[in-house]
Amino acid sequence: MAKGKKSTPTAGKVRADALRMLGCVRIATVRQMPQVITEEDRDGRSYVRRAMKELAELGLAETNGKAGKHPIWNLTPAGQKALADGNELPPRPKAGTGAKAVKAGFGPHGVAVTDMILAYGGRKHLTDWQVEVNHAIKETGLSFNTDAVLALPTKTSEVHLFELDNGTMSQARLAKEVWDYERYAGHRVWEGARGTIGNTFPFWQRHRYTRSQTFPRLHVVLAGKEEHLLDNRLQALADDVKGIAVAVWVNTLPRLQRGEPWYEIGVDDPDRRRWRYPEPVGR
Repeated sequence: MAKGKKSTPTAGKVRADALRMLGCVRIATVRQMPQVITEEDRDGRSYVRRAMKELAELGLAETNGKAGKHPIWNLTPAGQKALADGNELPPRPKAGTGAKAVKAGFGPHGVAVTDMILAYGGRKHLTDWQVEVNHAIKETGLSFNTDAVLALPTKTSEVHLFELDNGTMSQARLAKEVWDYERYAGHRVWEGARGTIGNTFPFWQRHRYTRSQTFPRLHVVLAGKEEHLLDNRLQALADDVKGIAVAVWVNTLPRLQRGEPWYEIGVDDPDRRRWRYPEPVGR
């Protein structure tokens, strides 16, 4: 092969990689898939289009809507089962196919989440991502879904949380969603045998991110509007969450895609969280 010439991907490999990618991000278009599957851009789309047509004929993938002119692809239940049976991905309990979200009109948001994942280096760590990850504390009634979670296979199981605002929610609602992470991080649970003094521990450290030393950093990505409007939204969010006691970084999708730095608008402060949230009563 001549120096610098790219190899042509086999049809079987493109199909397998497309299944694996959809198993991770749930929703993607042929515009996005070559960034992960073929190492090519426009030329790679023809390979992916053929692969997706073949997967649809096999009943493993389907389209339920469009993002602009691009059909949005997702796995079918049969496609998910094929991935699970082949041990292609780490176990993903209660993971949906994404079809319901597309049919309900959330396809453009899901496509933007995929763009965010790809911009953050999704090709390198694709199988370490999960989307629509629920965070809930039954005792307080707090429950929210994180758009994407990256859990790197390091010794400390480094975790990053991602929220994508596609310009469809109010500024107040966006700020509330960010503050929900502090409420989640601030909740503590009491542990100890009956009749003993016992102690309290962060709920997240005992029941969710058990190998993490600090609460995972939250990354907020702003998209869906002209860039100058996104910059205004970024500044407004920084003002709305001033003093928050979890680590929060924010960026716009265009800046992230260009490799520009994040803005830090929140700092992890477990002592301040403990002061803000009441201690649970022992038994």
